[in-house]
Amino acid sequence: MKVLGISGSPRPGGNTDILVKLALEVLRDERIETEFLSLADRPIKACLACRGCAKADTLRCVQEDPAFEGIIDRFLAADGIIIGSPVYFGSATPQTMAMLGRVGYVARMKYNFLRRKVGAAIVVARRAGHNFTFAQLNYFFLINEMIVPGSTYWNVAFGREKGEVHNDAEGLDTIKTLAKNIAWLLGKLHAGD
Repeated sequence: MKVLGISGSPRPGGNTDILVKLALEVLRDERIETEFLSLADRPIKACLACRGCAKADTLRCVQEDPAFEGIIDRFLAADGIIIGSPVYFGSATPQTMAMLGRVGYVARMKYNFLRRKVGAAIVVARRAGHNFTFAQLNYFFLINEMIVPGSTYWNVAFGREKGEVHNDAEGLDTIKTLAKNIAWLLGKLHAGD
């Protein structure tokens, strides 16, 4: 089993990276393979709704975009996907939404390859906007027929400057519990493998 953890923050080493990596650390302790992907250096172009992916004979977005290269393969290889984003003006970051738009469009045009994978959102807020951003990411999982585990609270933590999430004990515990629930759920889903 493998979980892909994606940080949609444009700030390398920031609070979103910290939380996604914390979840992956817990999953590794549960003997689950993990991969971390940062979008900080990936200026992903938005979906053009050209429907080229529907006409393509392979699972790919036809748009030329080096920043997006390999992302669909990573989603295909993962049994679980964690997507983290800081709140930007009440929303997930533009690069997060660009990635989700393109992956989601290809998935829905080609075999719905996200169906029954596990999906979980992690959101970091300075002060507010986390509920909408959390819902926004979960909408992606739900429309793609993914299975969304819960935690002891919504998967959010608070912090602005790099490392400030370490001061949010409840947020850190929520992410650890989320990761344990992902591991449990993956174990149930793959018990017969």
